Amino acid sequence: MMLCALLVLTPQSDADWYVFEPKNDVGPSAIGMEDWLERPAGHRGHVTIKEDRFAFADGTPVKFWGVNLNHLAVAPEKSRAAYFAQRLAKYGVNSVRFHKFTTLGNDVIGDPTDSTKLDPTRLDRMDYFVNELRNRGIYHGWSHIFGHRLRPNDRNKVLAYDEIVKLERPSYLDDSTYGLVMFAPDLQDLHIQLTVNMLRHRNPYTSRTYAQEPSLAFIEMQNEDDIFFPSTQAAVDGSPTYRKLFCGQFSDWLRKKYGSEANLVKSWGPRGLDAFPNLQKGERLAARNIYPIANQYYFSPQSLRQNAHARQRLLDTARFLYETQAAFYRKFERAIRNTGYKGPLVGSSWQAGEGISHYYNLKSDSDIGVVDRHNYFGGRGWSVEPGPFQHESMLRRPGGDLLSTGLQQVKGRPFQLSEWADLVPTEWVAEAPAIIAAYGMGLQGWDGSYQFANSVDEFAREINDQGPWVIDSPTQLGQYPTLARMVYRGDVREGKPLPRRKVSMDQLMSGELGFSDAVRQEGDRKAFEGDVPPEALAVGKVEVEFTRRGERSVLPKYEPSSVRRSNTGQLSWRTLPRNGGYFTVDTPGTKAYVGFLSLGGGMEQHALGDHTVLYPPSATMPFASIFVTAADRSRDLGTTSRAIVTAVARQRNTGMRFSPDGTKLEVVGTPPLRLEPVVAHVVFPRKRFTVHLLDHDGRRTGRSRQVADGTLQIDGRTDMTPYYEIVFR
Repeated sequence: MMLCALLVLTPQSDADWYVFEPKNDVGPSAIGMEDWLERPAGHRGHVTIKEDRFAFADGTPVKFWGVNLNHLAVAPEKSRAAYFAQRLAKYGVNSVRFHKFTTLGNDVIGDPTDSTKLDPTRLDRMDYFVNELRNRGIYHGWSHIFGHRLRPNDRNKVLAYDEIVKLERPSYLDDSTYGLVMFAPDLQDLHIQLTVNMLRHRNPYTSRTYAQEPSLAFIEMQNEDDIFFPSTQAAVDGSPTYRKLFCGQFSDWLRKKYGSEANLVKSWGPRGLDAFPNLQKGERLAARNIYPIANQYYFSPQSLRQNAHARQRLLDTARFLYETQAAFYRKFERAIRNTGYKGPLVGSSWQAGEGISHYYNLKSDSDIGVVDRHNYFGGRGWSVEPGPFQHESMLRRPGGDLLSTGLQQVKGRPFQLSEWADLVPTEWVAEAPAIIAAYGMGLQGWDGSYQFANSVDEFAREINDQGPWVIDSPTQLGQYPTLARMVYRGDVREGKPLPRRKVSMDQLMSGELGFSDAVRQEGDRKAFEGDVPPEALAVGKVEVEFTRRGERSVLPKYEPSSVRRSNTGQLSWRTLPRNGGYFTVDTPGTKAYVGFLSLGGGMEQHALGDHTVLYPPSATMPFASIFVTAADRSRDLGTTSRAIVTAVARQRNTGMRFSPDGTKLEVVGTPPLRLEPVVAHVVFPRKRFTVHLLDHDGRRTGRSRQVADGTLQIDGRTDMTPYYEIVFR
């Protein structure tokens, strides 16, 4: 048995915090993962969906550990493109999500007059960058439409141009088809034509069209929109022309189902028509003016109880909305496939409340291919300024917050989390990539992760309003050299499946699912829970199964406990009464401890299989993320010639100050960024090795120590680095 002991000591003062000052060098380094990425991307053929996972055309499975590139970051200046791609490869990023880059503005590549075309000069830069990524083994996916903004040349292509551009929306959705596109054929045609034009465009640097490009890993049809989301109702109510179209579509659907208004009234009840007079009065089938309420609230269990007089109407509306959205996706899919593109498709990446709207929406996404979702946690939205903010840790509840997004994983379909972040000034952000890598990509078997967002080509020098969500920090991208190795090598095994929630069309049409879910949403932050508790995500694989006929769901239940162990035996998550908690990773290739010190009485020993972690009672450092992983792709810690260690805790601007309880940022501070030093002893059974202290770019510094007793001594106060390389003799 391999025994490795980790003894964590602690600095006593923030005066010990050291400046993080990388040179952003992308040359050879001890941490570099360039050799892990097969080159060129796509040499095994297109990415495909094989059962519930991604695989290349030759059958080789693949997981994507990536980042988002927004706006003009998808088309950097050619002089920086090679460097940018090389930097991503160094940190183990094998795929990037090109996000919202076709809208109107100075920081995107859309044509200013025609929404179905792109600016040729900027498109050429994107072509060049795609080839640089491809040459380094990096794939890319398209999330190109987030509110398709109309241009002057679109006026005669749509039913009501002036109504759309006058709709009141957030500024980033001005003049857009957002909400309306889910049912309006004219607006759908614009989305489709833009996408088809892009797929038929030939990249001069690869000599292939994008439809032929095997490094194009997925195409998303619409970002953060679905027909059940309240934005649809808001857009419909603000546009008389599209409201009339929508009501006509619903009325025609009802006539096809019921045949006559008499039959409709018999099914809906005497109060079914004009049931919501604040929304529509004088509803008649012959007038084609029956209003479909496109708002997820109305289909929640609470609403179905409160609006019992309109229950059948709401059930019919939900079914109509699902079929309308599914028809849009199928229409979009046919157009994409007609270009020759063979890769995975994403419908949209948004949830739809709870109850039947949620599962109708989830089914329409799974029908088209990949189930893709977004979630955020922590901080105070998109700002860093003095004042109160959310200063919680996700470790306070196993399976909660970001990880709870996995309650939407569908049996037989790939799942990816294509936008996520743990936002500063919350100080525990190092936990997020560790949780997603170990529990999401590992235990839950997720197929893709794209952290939000990487729009610069160097590490941030400070925490500021321009980038609280940017991942270019030592606690985020800085951990990728160990996390990506763990993900690609498959160190954390996929969990054994737990009993599934089973959902059929019959259940959705009756509004009786046999179980309940709950969704809590505050802006971009979402938490999912219900009869299947989030804790299940820390134990085994959790999925929804869509069945042909209604089947009773037998759901996992858990008694209160401070410890949740995975059914693979590799992960353990413990909550603590005084703070969040911690989890451990115990695999042959990777060992880790992430979270808070328990600060219990006396010396505590945490047995982790072939790891033992000890914390002294005098510890004052509250939190750390420590990973030890084999450097080689085909070896574990018992046989590898080298190991990589990352050890990070908190990060702060110089002079950044918090209130005593940590819930209020009092002073933002200034550059440079400082790191809290981690102090630990790691004891390996392989007694003789050399420890190389690495600089902040992961290169050897010339400082090294010969070890004969198997003990790696980490002391960030004097080492002033988060990186160590172990070379075994």
